[in-house]
Amino acid sequence: MRLTADIVAAEHEWVRERADRVVPLINDVRADLGAAFDAEVGTVSTAEYRAAVDAVFADGDLAVNVAALVALLRDLDVADDYPGFVVDELLGRELAGALAGTQPLRLLGEATFHYADVTTHTEGPAGMDDLDAALAAGFQTRLPGWEWADGESPFAVGSERE
Repeated sequence: MRLTADIVAAEHEWVRERADRVVPLINDVRADLGAAFDAEVGTVSTAEYRAAVDAVFADGDLAVNVAALVALLRDLDVADDYPGFVVDELLGRELAGALAGTQPLRLLGEATFHYADVTTHTEGPAGMDDLDAALAAGFQTRLPGWEWADGESPFAVGSERE
């Protein structure tokens, strides 16, 4: 695989245009998790998703890694699928974590990937399920809408302590 700035830009556009598939997955995952945790969770619009995609790809160091993971998953198919189960899970989890952000969001994105993967079925190579699940898990974690994450943490220690 060779990555160039043009290829990263093409992957950016592909991920942006995947909104019609990913945004409903994000909202399904949020609804399921909200019900499981008895929480109100905001839905995500296509515009919010695309703005988050743009933010990820605006960070060049992150963009090249995300583009590589997306490209690998888009083409990944393993004869008899089961031997590829581990590699597509690994790549999907890494993509979800990278999209979610820094800790603890990264870990939440990775964990959410496994849930989203079980509920996501996409036609095409085996890696496409994992790709869509990773995009949904990573971006749903990154985007606002979870009450516990929408405000300041009660555990933050400010400079006013002396």
